[in-house]
Amino acid sequence: MPRVAVTNPTFSLLPYMKQELLSRYPDAKFNTELEIPQMTEDWLAEFLKGYEVAVIGVEKYPESLIARLPDLKVLACCSVGVDHIDPAVMKKYQVRLGWIAGVNKDSVAELAISLMINLLRKVGTFNLGLRAGQWPKSRLGLQLRGRTVGIHGCGNVGKEVVKLLQPFGVTVLACDRVDYPDFYRQYGVTRVSPDELWERSEVLTIHLPKNSSTIGMYSADVLDCLKPGVFLLNTARGQIVDEAALKERLEDGRIAAAAFDVYSKEPPTTPLLAELLKLPNFFGTPHIGGSAREAWEAMLRAGIQGVTENAVPEPGVYPFD
Repeated sequence: MPRVAVTNPTFSLLPYMKQELLSRYPDAKFNTELEIPQMTEDWLAEFLKGYEVAVIGVEKYPESLIARLPDLKVLACCSVGVDHIDPAVMKKYQVRLGWIAGVNKDSVAELAISLMINLLRKVGTFNLGLRAGQWPKSRLGLQLRGRTVGIHGCGNVGKEVVKLLQPFGVTVLACDRVDYPDFYRQYGVTRVSPDELWERSEVLTIHLPKNSSTIGMYSADVLDCLKPGVFLLNTARGQIVDEAALKERLEDGRIAAAAFDVYSKEPPTTPLLAELLKLPNFFGTPHIGGSAREAWEAMLRAGIQGVTENAVPEPGVYPFD
């Protein structure tokens, strides 16, 4: 039986999941530090010393750390994204990765739908006004029903968003480098190019992975290609959208409103992000897309499964492409 050390602090928040892991690996050691920033490289090197498997969250494992852990054979990942993992380092040291795609897809998709309605009906803005003792002269908003909704990235989460949109009678456009003809046919989705997606979408929701091809994709030039008055959502990853360019276009109305769950820096403490969060037509949440209890359970079970189901990752091959 492998020696297992659990760095992911979420197991300590859900004791029944901790017991589930202990039922398989009774000698497992658990991290009880709830703040990820406390898990420095030195702390991780000491905590994982002598252990063959690390059940991890979203902390980074650079070569300088992996090189200090000669006994480490597996990183069993409890996260959905793997942008904190360097596949070249893993391959060099023959460390295997246990990972399952899309385990929090329901949670993220539900949040995306709620944010769409929130923006269209100005729920956040009106709530802040009420708290300040204001009763708006106009309470006018828009329905989701009947709009054209664009989905950039129709993988695990994007597909769930499509399914949840079905009762709303919307026109759904999808842009993805992979074609899903059977799925698109079943749910009445129109596959479009990026240019057509940006031109036609009244509501545009981003569900792309974070990699070399998507970082900075939504530049100022791309934001200027969006349909005037678009409602833009990002529940995927930070750094995909140029936040400075977004702020300018929210201020002048080229983009009607935006809702983001992810940021280039988390927590969003930079001056730019602080200003963005204060805009009346920007609604921010603190990276809660996968924070439903059911999603946490699914991610932790994925980590447990990754102890035995894993492979050495290949740079340039999904999910590192």
